[in-house]
Amino acid sequence: MKYMQKLLLLILVLGIQSATIAQVKLPALVGDNMVLQQNAKVNLWGWAAPNEKISIQLSWQNVPVETTASPEGNWKVAVNTPQGSEKKQTIAIEAFNTIVLKNILIGEVWVCSGQSNMFFPVGKQEGTWKTGVKNYEEEVKNANFPNIRIFTVLTKSSPKPLDDVTGNWQECSPKSVDTFSAVAYFFGRDLYQKLNVPIGLISTSWGGTKAEAWTSQSVLEGNPDFLSILETDAKNEKLHQEKLEKYYADLKKERLANNNDLSKSEVKKPKKEDNKTSYVLYNAMLYPLINYTMKGVIWYQGESNAEQAKLYQTLFPAMVKNWRSDWKQGDFPFYYVQITPHKGQNAAIREAQLLSLKTIPNSGMVVTTDVGNATNIHPIDKQTVGHRLALIARAKTYNENKLVYSGPIYNHLKIKNNRVQLFFDYADSGFKKTTENLKEFEIAGEDKVFYPADAKIDGKTILVFSTKVKHPVAVRFAWRPIPEPNLFNTENLPASPFRTDDWE
Repeated sequence: MKYMQKLLLLILVLGIQSATIAQVKLPALVGDNMVLQQNAKVNLWGWAAPNEKISIQLSWQNVPVETTASPEGNWKVAVNTPQGSEKKQTIAIEAFNTIVLKNILIGEVWVCSGQSNMFFPVGKQEGTWKTGVKNYEEEVKNANFPNIRIFTVLTKSSPKPLDDVTGNWQECSPKSVDTFSAVAYFFGRDLYQKLNVPIGLISTSWGGTKAEAWTSQSVLEGNPDFLSILETDAKNEKLHQEKLEKYYADLKKERLANNNDLSKSEVKKPKKEDNKTSYVLYNAMLYPLINYTMKGVIWYQGESNAEQAKLYQTLFPAMVKNWRSDWKQGDFPFYYVQITPHKGQNAAIREAQLLSLKTIPNSGMVVTTDVGNATNIHPIDKQTVGHRLALIARAKTYNENKLVYSGPIYNHLKIKNNRVQLFFDYADSGFKKTTENLKEFEIAGEDKVFYPADAKIDGKTILVFSTKVKHPVAVRFAWRPIPEPNLFNTENLPASPFRTDDWE
């Protein structure tokens, strides 16, 4: 009798375990309220029992999609999506159990990433650096766009690649947008109002982070130029461990001296900033997203790499190449923001971002010299930044052919006697200035000494000169931490800072 009871109990336990293992599961990104990329093959994926058969019924097609989980219990299938519309769709995923996903839209999906200026939310959070955008009360109040869907990836780091993130899709509303990325929201709002299709925005960002944190370990280890970054990480880890060792030694002494009275403890445990180490955010906040089919990426980062601007010239393009390789969607659009002037930055980091336009295919850059704040590294005019990112997407991705999406970008020069003539891209309609005289131009001769220069608009070029430089060879524009340039094209887009020399 006891034997039969044990046998029945064992069968029951095994049955429960089998049922638990067989539960088909989905990642956070594949859920209610999501937006799927229109006119594309999009991935659906998840986990199930080993070799379990899975049937997927899509509301926009009659025939179900069949797939089978791998021996390890993983599954992924690509399905075709129709033209984007406001029609709500459903997806039923059936295996041992059934999951029905509701309120799905088909439209345009963008990943939005970077550090604090991308993380910066629309609304205000008292007592923090998250002060809210310009006119934040009105912006939050008016954020009723149920066909814009937003997903914020919870900040997390990991030494190894993860297979999922924490977060959920939400309809854009005053409640949900309050804590959502402002740059991402204004970018998505502009696209929605111009394209008239649903927009999906995935915000994955963390303040104070460097580009190497968003780059894979294999890419960093595979390039000799980046090994110094990993060496610094190792030194910082060693230093943290030494501080931790001292902390426990001091804590032991204190406990003994105070007869183990915890209320008298004054020893502070050293903190470790989890987001500062290389590849940990790529592992936790980027790698889990790469199955999700999207249109492109917007990026706002660089402040934390300013001290190594020269290295950023190769690191940033390597990161983008890394993402594109993993996503397996070719050279998808990658549009980024040149960081705003601030007292703690240098001109070289903006140059690194400018030069990246030539080394990153299918890229675009927003200039922000007119919307910065010398004393606030988080300027509150995120509307302009989002709008300018949307201009690039509308022109380059959505083919508004006549739309000018960039301010003047220096191309080349000609020297005429004691004057330098500068030629620019994105200035076909000419220039404009916001004050009487052009500012922020400097000129130098072969002695490499720069002097403030006079500059004037000459048709579609700029003439630069100074009585102190008889034989000029180089010009710099807005080449300092907090420039205040006033040169725009007639479309009111500012010229990027630049220099014509490559002197140390």
